Amino acid sequence: MKDLIPSEFYLSQNYPNPFSGTTSIKFCVAHRSRVTLDIVHCETGAIQRLADEEKEAGTFEVGVDARSLPEGSYICVFRAGDFVATRKMILKR
Repeated sequence: MKDLIPSEFYLSQNYPNPFSGTTSIKFCVAHRSRVTLDIVHCETGAIQRLADEEKEAGTFEVGVDARSLPEGSYICVFRAGDFVATRKMILKR
């Protein structure tokens, strides 16, 4: 079966959420674009960059190893061209 090309940009909710240790984040890119994917700790403002590259159209998944990150609320920020989407993530120990 041929891979389908997404018709729009999209950021899925991470799974699992809440999480403790690892989680994964899926996103769709509608056409070739510069993509960044960051998680930002809500209390400290600390940023972990998960992706920063040119991507072809398609669906992608990024694994997050959060074992060294502090517990708490995070915002996942996905940017592709002019498109921006956010999702709330909860890291529990």
